[in-house]
Amino acid sequence: MNERLSLALAVEAVSLPEGRILLLRPPSDLHLEGLPGDPVAVQGFKPDHDALAARGLSVSPDLNGSHDAAVVFVARAKALTYDLIALACAQLPEGATIVVDGQKVDGVDSVLRHCRKFFDVGEVYSKAHGKTFSFPSSTAPHGWAAMPATKDGFVTRPGVFSADGIDAGSALLAEHLTGVSGRVCDLGAGWGYLSRAVLAQPDVTSCSLIEAEHDALDCARANIDDARATFHWEDATRWTGGAFDVVVSNPPFHTARKADPSLGRAFITAAARILTPQGRLLMVANRHLPYEETLNATFAEVRVLTDQGGFKVIEAKKPKRQRGRK
Repeated sequence: MNERLSLALAVEAVSLPEGRILLLRPPSDLHLEGLPGDPVAVQGFKPDHDALAARGLSVSPDLNGSHDAAVVFVARAKALTYDLIALACAQLPEGATIVVDGQKVDGVDSVLRHCRKFFDVGEVYSKAHGKTFSFPSSTAPHGWAAMPATKDGFVTRPGVFSADGIDAGSALLAEHLTGVSGRVCDLGAGWGYLSRAVLAQPDVTSCSLIEAEHDALDCARANIDDARATFHWEDATRWTGGAFDVVVSNPPFHTARKADPSLGRAFITAAARILTPQGRLLMVANRHLPYEETLNATFAEVRVLTDQGGFKVIEAKKPKRQRGRK
């Protein structure tokens, strides 16, 4: 359980007023005890959103209403963190409290140094490989609020996967989508690059974009104008839609900053679950990731279509019936 904020409040290193407290992208394991007032969260990552909601916290992917103070949780993407601080500054009255909490591995030390240049930062509380600090709200520095960006002809936002443009793995997979047809699912669709490539195929009847990051899905809606596309803010590993003729995927493989192949394995299992008996999965993965055992356990036919530039494109056909699967 992430207790650093609660501990910082308990020792009065930082303080929050009674009232409506805005939590910007809180982690799913945030320790909620000790938070004063009426905390409300903005969390656009579906698994964390659902976990927080299940714990009874008021949570939404979008910002709503007015607030008396805010807590910004440092994100892996530095540009996103500064955008969140700018959002808090714009949302709160002048002088209202903004608390920042984050891990060292996510760059909280750098964020602290930058905040000290522009804000009146108070006591810094260090605990559990991270820091918590606060300052009165004022006008955010120029450039901290994220502006709409277009990369390689696609709308992107800070914090989404490959925000700086098309990633090499997806580009390689796109080369193998020629001839895709029928009902297609883009599992972990991001801002829509692979789905646009899918929809360029004339025999595709529909394409369902499944994406856990709300901001990325908003970008996908801006990038794709095709009646065959549908957009679903869902955790791809738990989604129960189907049945599809083809699943395409560039699955994530990180939890925080650590490589976590179990995410990719969960995507493979999900693909097998939502495909028709004769369906196929087309996926790309970093060469070193050990997915073969899971692929062979869930599909009758598996082959590597190409292996280049550190990536492998894999085709898996005929999902095996798993025990308990209908």
